[in-house]
Amino acid sequence: MAWTPGEIDLTTTRVSVVIPCRNEERFIADCLDSVLANDFPHDRLEILVVDGESGDRTAAIVTTYAARYAFVRLLRNPGRTAPRAVNIGVREARGDVIMRLDAHSTYAPDYIGNCVRGLAEHRADNVGGVWVIEPRETTAVARAIGVALGHRFGIGNAQYRLRPSAPMEVDTVPFGCYRRDVFDRVGPFNEDLRRGQDMEFNLRLRAAGGRIVLLPDVVCHYHPRATLGAFSRHNFWNGIWVFYPMRFGRIAFSARHLVPGLFVATLVGSGALGAVWYPAWALTAAAAGSYVVASVASSLTAAWRGRDWALALTLPLVFASLHGGYGLGTLVGLLRVVITPGFWRALGRRG
Repeated sequence: MAWTPGEIDLTTTRVSVVIPCRNEERFIADCLDSVLANDFPHDRLEILVVDGESGDRTAAIVTTYAARYAFVRLLRNPGRTAPRAVNIGVREARGDVIMRLDAHSTYAPDYIGNCVRGLAEHRADNVGGVWVIEPRETTAVARAIGVALGHRFGIGNAQYRLRPSAPMEVDTVPFGCYRRDVFDRVGPFNEDLRRGQDMEFNLRLRAAGGRIVLLPDVVCHYHPRATLGAFSRHNFWNGIWVFYPMRFGRIAFSARHLVPGLFVATLVGSGALGAVWYPAWALTAAAAGSYVVASVASSLTAAWRGRDWALALTLPLVFASLHGGYGLGTLVGLLRVVITPGFWRALGRRG
C-alpha cells in the first residue's frame, strides 16, 4: 500500500499490533481479549506477542490464543528487554501501521480504529491515547496509587494521563501507533535503553520533522503496581533512566522529568550545606514545608471528590514515594553518567 500523509484508506489498511511482555500471566489474557474485541476487521489485523523468556505461564497462555486465531503469533525475545521486543515485532510485522501495546493494559473496543483514523485525519506519524488508571487491588494504597498517577500534582503536565478535551500535538504518547515508514526514516528503538525508549524514539521522530498527536477519544486502561514497595522501586528505576541514556549518547527526557530530581537535590543539598552553614536549613524547611502543604491539600481535595477518606492518609505517602523515588533515581542515574569516562571523552570531542 502506498502511503500519502492524510490519505489512509480505512478499508484496506493493515495493522500489526506488537505486545512486548515478560512474566505477564496475570494480565496477558485480558490484554489479548480486549484487542480481539476491537471492531477493527480481523482479516487486516495481526497480533505479535513478543515474549522475553517468561518464567511463568505467559507463553503457554499466548500459545492457546495462537492456536485459535491464525493472526496471533508468539515470538521469542532472548534479549528480554522491551526495546528489543518492539524491534523484533517491527521486523516481523506485515502491517501498514505498527501499534505497540502494553500487556499491563486493556483497550477500548474502538482503540485500533480510532488510532488508524487519527493518523489520517491529523496527518500524523504517531498517535496515541489516554490512560485511565485502574488499580490492581482494592486496598487503600492501591487506590491511592491509581489516583496519584492521574493527578496533576502527581505527574505534572503529562497530558495522556490528564485527558485533554481535544486532540493535541505532544512530545510523546503511551503505546504509540506509527506509520510503518517512520521506522525507515528514524530507525529502530534504541536497545541500550531498558526504560525511556519510547521518549527517546519520539524525540528522534520530532527532530526528523514528525508529528505526534494525542487523541482523547483513544482510551486504554492501565493497571499500576499495587503495593507501596513495588511502586517505589518502579519509580526509582524510572528515575534512573532520566539521565542514564546520556551514557549512550541519547537524550530521553523532557523538562517535566527533571522536576522530582531538582526537588530531591534541593533537599539533599541544602540539608548538607546546613550542617556547616546553619541558614541553609531555611531553604530545606521552605522546600519541604511547601511540598507537604501541596501534598496534603491535593490529598484532601482528591479524598473529597472521590468520597474516599482513606486517601487523606494514604495519598501523601504515595505522592512522597512517587516523587522521592523518581527524584532519587534521577540523581543516581546522573551520578552513573558523570562517573563514566566515556561520557567525558564524548563531551570533550563535542566541545
